[in-house]
Amino acid sequence: TFIEAEILEKEGTDCLKGMDAILVPGGFGKRGTEGKIKAIEYARKNDIPYLGICLGMQVAVCEFARNVVGLAGASSSEFDPDGPFSVIDLMSSQEDVTEKGGTMRLGAYPCKLAADTLAREAYGEELVYERHRHRFEFNNAFRDQLEDAGLVISGLSPDERLVEMVELPRDVHPWYVATQAHPEFKSRPNKAHPLFKGLISAALRHAERG
Repeated sequence: TFIEAEILEKEGTDCLKGMDAILVPGGFGKRGTEGKIKAIEYARKNDIPYLGICLGMQVAVCEFARNVVGLAGASSSEFDPDGPFSVIDLMSSQEDVTEKGGTMRLGAYPCKLAADTLAREAYGEELVYERHRHRFEFNNAFRDQLEDAGLVISGLSPDERLVEMVELPRDVHPWYVATQAHPEFKSRPNKAHPLFKGLISAALRHAERG
């Protein structure tokens, strides 16, 4: 079921009742952002399996920062440049680049997955390569604060500068994973991407529990 984020923003999350999984995909700009955050909050609070892709990871970080850490108004500087807590931001090396193409992270990048995480379990290996197409990143200035509140950083660039994947602990949520990458670029009808397989498996378990 495809649900416009603007509907969630205006009418609330009643339309999500009965869902066995929720996926928030990539995108750009402010349109529908608050609706996406409401959907993620609903998934987190109601133990609905969740997968966030690119912007879906970024707004998941915003939701966690707002509603778990208590950073009211936490957002991304992409759509709220004057916000009080830019938990998603341009890297410092990008701030003086005026041509937007020069700030894009494009193509395949390595990601090191932490042991004993849902992401590592899904992939079955420590080092993976995923394709990217985005400009804004997890703001490391908030990394310790979000981790202390329970956010698991399950994927990092090999130099540990870039947060590539986040999730919630298994004892807090049954399956909640978000990635800065675009797994759909590598998924095929006869060979589903590990994260999509993980989400569907979690959705089936959720349906069985009723």
